[in-house]
Amino acid sequence: MNTPILDIARRARRAAAGLSVLSASKKNGALEAMARALSKNKKFILSENKKDVAAARKKGLAPSLVNRLLLSEAKLVEIAGSVALIAKLGDPVGRVLSARKRPNGLVIQKVRVPIGVILIIYESRPNVTADCMALCLKSGNSVILKGGSEALFSNRAIYRVMNGAALKAGVPEGAFEFVATGARAAVKTLLRLNEWIDLVIPRGGEGLIRQVARISKIPVIKHTKGICHVYVDKDADLEKSEAIVVNAKVQNPAVCNAMETLLVHEAAAKKFLPRVAAALREKKVELRGCDRTRAIVPGVKKASEKDWTTEYLDLVLSIRVVKNLEEAVRHIGTHGSHHSDAIVTENKKTAEVFTRAVDSACVFVNASTRFSDGGEFGMGAEMGISTDKLHARGPMGLEELTSYKYVVLGDGQTRG
Repeated sequence: MNTPILDIARRARRAAAGLSVLSASKKNGALEAMARALSKNKKFILSENKKDVAAARKKGLAPSLVNRLLLSEAKLVEIAGSVALIAKLGDPVGRVLSARKRPNGLVIQKVRVPIGVILIIYESRPNVTADCMALCLKSGNSVILKGGSEALFSNRAIYRVMNGAALKAGVPEGAFEFVATGARAAVKTLLRLNEWIDLVIPRGGEGLIRQVARISKIPVIKHTKGICHVYVDKDADLEKSEAIVVNAKVQNPAVCNAMETLLVHEAAAKKFLPRVAAALREKKVELRGCDRTRAIVPGVKKASEKDWTTEYLDLVLSIRVVKNLEEAVRHIGTHGSHHSDAIVTENKKTAEVFTRAVDSACVFVNASTRFSDGGEFGMGAEMGISTDKLHARGPMGLEELTSYKYVVLGDGQTRG
């Protein structure tokens, strides 16, 4: 097989060898140049973004999806700032994770190394292009970018600006590869190139992720849907609970770490539900609830069984009254997606039980699920939020984009 797609993978593989030994100062200098280039070329990027947004509106895409596409000067400043911040973070490559000396004098070191070639398949959000390029460069990986057709102009503009700056700064050609075609055959071809590509990270809808996982011959780290919960315990501070619930649902409802289901202990329900329902309705949130919720708050729509497993990505919220902590944990385990879940309580023992019992990538105590984010975790940005357990879980930053190898230091030892 000799195709343009294969050529892309080969170039990325060749570049990976050079990237793995690129000095931290060289990488940081390139990242700073890339950040400056984003700021310098704002008009070009925004003009290209307008093409994507106009096409999306013409197709009748939902407002929440259009908002994912939309860039602004403020957003580009934020994106450039994220790239510059990654330059300031510690370089994970070459870091000695552990070392031990054997009785025979051998020193065995466990050392962080890049994964190699990473393929990222993503939808909608143009900032993903910049985040992935920056994170992969700092972690010593080459990256193949396959964005969705709905953001083609925006993604390509960001790629061209950042790649041009990186090349001038001495980054090997092929470190960043961009797949411009929207043909599905291109994705299928890429997913068969396990000889050239080491890891696939899909970011997007559940359908995309399932399809990638099904057909890929390359290891996949999945970022599946975010069915996130907030559980308000009987020992919760109700004022604190209201602020957390409203933030988790309303601050940005179209993202994977927004709350989709609110669980309330029956001992707190009569006091808490009317006040939080009023606050949510003021923010135009549609409420769907169990029978007990509907008995306490008039006008709430009846929640169906499907609602408990729906990622709305919109101003819609399911509410269930539960008997106790155990029922809350059981609900999350049955209906959740192992993404991000929170408890609000002043009882430290209850909080500890919740954090141990809930099997999610991120578990919060007295804080909004919206903090489940690489930037908020101090990673600068993220490649995605993994709901897998191997090898990365939660927000994927620099460390999650590395593997390790053993470096064994000897002085002539032989094995008898």
